[in-house]
Amino acid sequence: MSMNSVNRIIAPIYLYNCKAYKNLSCEGEAFEETPAELARKFSDCGVDEIIVFDKSPSNDIEHEKALDIIKEICKVSDVPVIGAGNVKRMEDIKKLLYAGCKKACLNFSKASNIEILEEVSAKFGKDKIVICFSEIESVNSNKTSVEKFAGELVKICRNISDDSLPEINLPIIALYDENTDFDIADFLKNDDLICAITGEIILNNINNISSIKDDCISAGIKISQLEPAFTWDELKKNSDGMVPVIVQDYRTDQVLMLAYMNEESYNKTLSIGKMTYFSRSRKQLWLKGETSSHYQYVMSLTADCDMDTILAKVKQIGAACHTGSYSCFFNEIASKDYNEKNPQKVLDSVFDVIKDRKVNPREGSYTNYLFDKGLDKILKKVGEEATEMVIAAKNPNSNEIVYEMSDFLYHMMVLMAEKNVSWEDITDELSRR
Repeated sequence: MSMNSVNRIIAPIYLYNCKAYKNLSCEGEAFEETPAELARKFSDCGVDEIIVFDKSPSNDIEHEKALDIIKEICKVSDVPVIGAGNVKRMEDIKKLLYAGCKKACLNFSKASNIEILEEVSAKFGKDKIVICFSEIESVNSNKTSVEKFAGELVKICRNISDDSLPEINLPIIALYDENTDFDIADFLKNDDLICAITGEIILNNINNISSIKDDCISAGIKISQLEPAFTWDELKKNSDGMVPVIVQDYRTDQVLMLAYMNEESYNKTLSIGKMTYFSRSRKQLWLKGETSSHYQYVMSLTADCDMDTILAKVKQIGAACHTGSYSCFFNEIASKDYNEKNPQKVLDSVFDVIKDRKVNPREGSYTNYLFDKGLDKILKKVGEEATEMVIAAKNPNSNEIVYEMSDFLYHMMVLMAEKNVSWEDITDELSRR
């Protein structure tokens, strides 16, 4: 077993001229999908992480384009992203991390990157720094500083026989830089130093990640998967021997559906990370999305106080309901006229109106007045409202600060709409911090 104890499957994205290629050299065929579309696909296929190699030309314009794409990759991916390539100074590490990458790579084939290792580690933390290398001497000759200032390594291997590894007490990711085909489970089982695998072999098997993980489990290899705090026996079953499951969108908390699990579907869900139920009408196991591709990827499972109901937060692909509705709950029985109190829903609702005004102007609308005047006017108003908010904060009346904060948020949302920034962009950035 590797020093990391848990083995991972990592999908690579080789980025060049705004396209994703099928090999590290970025020669030959590129994927038809955009890099962000690939990241979403890889994330949905069950990989544990994504590593992005920015192979774009080393000029500021192309590098900034690549960083924008990496930011989009991080936004759509539900798994951690490692950023690599085009790193020459600490500023490049910062840009990768600020784009949303969980970790960033220093290429040790460049002497300048070896020199800044301690500096970037002190700035961002060793757990954020990954060493990328092909020649083991670059690591062995700097063993002390690598172990002290880095958290992980990526070994670029030309083929399966390239098995030379540094003598170092850090987990190693093996990247195979050629179209090599081998048994991944067998490889992980027999190599104690490797904690993860990536490269073309993962791209070639991207639709078989669940099967690969099943093979790993069968071979006694510990892999990254859901680890339950409670066994099936600890849950209270209904008269049919099942447990009801309430399914909720993990991003919006919208309730999507109600289904049931038996022991087999419970364990299968934990094993593959996709919601699997027992169909009471068909009397059989039911992998949600198996026929429609509207899978539900598990984000969390929580039992209630009586241990007789499960709340599942999921990433929903497509619609949850067989009618085509996103949620099964759409037949309103009765409701009162009430003001929405959920802060995010209120902000979303106001923002939707602002965005609609931009596309569908309305005569006499103050929002349209701001859009018509342009960015400078919007910025002037944001600045004015920020100043008024500061002044109000110095006054004892709390109502005034609430009023001014509301004004500021409104004008901030107009600026967001003008610059095509969404609330999700903001909340994603806050959650990463």
